[in-house]
Amino acid sequence: MGYTDKFRKVAVLGAAGKMGSGILLLTAMEMTDLMLQNKELKLVLYAVDVSADGLSGLLQYVQSQVVRAAEKKTVLLRKLYADRKDLIENGDVIEQYTKDVLATIRISTHLSDIYDSSLVFEAIKEDPKLKVSILREIDANSQESPWFFTNTSSIPIGELNTDAGLNGRIIGFHFYNPPAVQKLVELIPTEDCKPELIEFAKNYARNLRKKIVPSNDFAGFIGNGHFMRDALHGIIEAKKLNDQFSFAESVYIMNSISQDFLLRPMGIFQLIDYVGIDVVSYIMQVMNPYLPDEELHSELLDQLLTKGVKGGQFSNGTQKDGFFQYKKGRISHVYELKTGAYVPVDEIVKKSESFTGPLPQPANWKQVNFSPGKKEMLENFFSKLKSMDTKGAKLARNYVLESKRIGELLVNTGVAASVDDVNKVLETGFYHAYGPINNYFN
Repeated sequence: MGYTDKFRKVAVLGAAGKMGSGILLLTAMEMTDLMLQNKELKLVLYAVDVSADGLSGLLQYVQSQVVRAAEKKTVLLRKLYADRKDLIENGDVIEQYTKDVLATIRISTHLSDIYDSSLVFEAIKEDPKLKVSILREIDANSQESPWFFTNTSSIPIGELNTDAGLNGRIIGFHFYNPPAVQKLVELIPTEDCKPELIEFAKNYARNLRKKIVPSNDFAGFIGNGHFMRDALHGIIEAKKLNDQFSFAESVYIMNSISQDFLLRPMGIFQLIDYVGIDVVSYIMQVMNPYLPDEELHSELLDQLLTKGVKGGQFSNGTQKDGFFQYKKGRISHVYELKTGAYVPVDEIVKKSESFTGPLPQPANWKQVNFSPGKKEMLENFFSKLKSMDTKGAKLARNYVLESKRIGELLVNTGVAASVDDVNKVLETGFYHAYGPINNYFN
């Protein structure tokens, strides 16, 4: 069965979620492009979710995103619609393409509708038992021997393969959030993964213009293998600061260290908020049993969840309250654990800056990351940081070295095949200006 044939009937599980909706969007456009290249093809894509409410707004989301994508590829679309003489203006082409993409999608809340799918994308809750149950049900009721793409970011693929009895017909295909924007995909085959499935996955990623980084099948893979440990380091350092600062002040200081002093797009606590405190806590729970020599757990996250502080995002993309409250995308308040109230950030900034000391210049992630002279700017920044004796510089150096240790651990334990793979995941998937395995403080 060729590449195109495998798209005869496709399903996306968890289609109403942020990851699922992005996967649905990308797959719907890929399938539509295939049908425009071969007018005889009839392909269908099922959007499946337990939430009927969530599905109700899904098509509207897809429509708006397809219009934006179509505006960027009108030259290609004009070629694909060359036989349509009635499509005169670019707007006509974009409108028709949007209609064609939406026409491929069927909405459903019933698994039975997709039993005969040839290809299934799974993007449901990060729960091993739930995933196995659903994958097994589909496979048991199918005559198609479907291939499964799982978007899990932490569960070993081999475990899902064995427990669901899929015999190598599943592959880890970890999109980064949001899938429509992020260029990185972690590709995780099982030991017995079918070679033709791996080749199909590579072709699919190539057609979506994604960058593939292979990961070996260890819990958390490369991305969360680094992020969870990196987050735990930030939490531990904030706890140490809590001896002389309030909780809110400690969190803000370490967020500033991990953002401004490390030249990252977000501080570690802001990133935890973005992903979701509940999600980060759950991923740690999933990974921890597979790490006998480590304790990947945070009592602080447990406390916050007990108090109903979860972070994450609303369906419109705005940020929910977590370690911070946000106004127009910026931190406006910081959570104080003792009182359960949010403290205005203006009351914390001066005290934080007085403690950390000045930043080396230029100290702006965007300015550095998108500069043609990025390499020299980074070397200059960290050379200055290395020579500084401020508390902020010391905390930053420790953070950089811990991040490097984590990256090297992923290579040494066989999670990642190379230093380059670790660095590429953090640079591409997390938008870091540099990889964690570097020589800035050797």
